[in-house]
Amino acid sequence: MSSRSARKARRARVAMFLPAACAVALAVWAAWCFGGDTAPSTTVAVSVGGTAIAVAGVTYFLLVTGNLGFFGALALAGGLLLTAAAVDQAAARGEVAACVVVKVTGEHHEAIFDGGLDTTLYHHTLRCPGGYPSTLAEDRRIAPDGATVRVAYDPRRRVDPAVEGSNSPWLPAFLAVVTLAAATAGARHVSRAESSPTPVRKGRTGRRR
Repeated sequence: MSSRSARKARRARVAMFLPAACAVALAVWAAWCFGGDTAPSTTVAVSVGGTAIAVAGVTYFLLVTGNLGFFGALALAGGLLLTAAAVDQAAARGEVAACVVVKVTGEHHEAIFDGGLDTTLYHHTLRCPGGYPSTLAEDRRIAPDGATVRVAYDPRRRVDPAVEGSNSPWLPAFLAVVTLAAATAGARHVSRAESSPTPVRKGRTGRRR
């Protein structure tokens, strides 16, 4: 094994631990931002989290390189986003209010690439006791105008309100595990490939007469 292959193998071994370490660090950060008593502002939380995800992806690509480095970095970034989503879904929304749906407006989003699916985000204007929450955004219409819905919310407004019982962290958590495992497997494959000794081809020897 050449010195260049040895260096690539060492870098790939470091990258193997990157997905798990970054996921744990981001989960701790997100949990503090969503539920900590001294949580930072939303701007600071999103800025720090987004920067961390970008740095993690670039670092992975520089360590692994090549096609596996590129796709592994995408998997790592996607897994970290899903990790943050899972923490958000699991965040405490300790209060529930019975709110009247005043009106619903749909916001249509076209697919960003050919063959993609268009989506619609439904903004529900609410009338709740105490005046909060006043709006609720969902990917479906949850009730007709004039109907009453039960909305779970955080009185400190650290996380967005949601329909009572609708939030579950299991799906984003599962998808996060899958994508982070894919990134880890890519780095492991490169590490093993570069650590394997290069086979030596034996030349043909002529027969002695």
